Amino acid sequence: MPFAIFMLTFSAFGIGTSEYVIMGLLSEVAKDLNVNIPQAGALVSMYAMGVVVGAPVLAILTMRLSRKITLIFLMIMFIAGNILCAIAPNYHFLMAARLFSCLMSWYFFWNSIGCSRWHGRRK
Repeated sequence: MPFAIFMLTFSAFGIGTSEYVIMGLLSEVAKDLNVNIPQAGALVSMYAMGVVVGAPVLAILTMRLSRKITLIFLMIMFIAGNILCAIAPNYHFLMAARLFSCLMSWYFFWNSIGCSRWHGRRK
């Protein structure tokens, strides 16, 4: 397997894990942030809404950039968003950090699929 495809796969795994891991931690998140479980569940719902709205907007904004530059930028921003999630002092900060992170995640995912398909055709 080419190194680039391995890195895209590894990155997609990290994105998928960070998106869904919070579902198993809702009660702990709710207790830590002093909110009820439905409010903590909104962290998952708003992430999904951010993906639906954000990925097409980012696709339009970055369509003229090279995919490699776009993927690197998106992964750096995704990591920054997850660091912000990790240090979030309250519920609203965590919500904003997850929304920032989600804007990068699925556009990265679909962009990486496009790159891997292109890599397969190149041979």
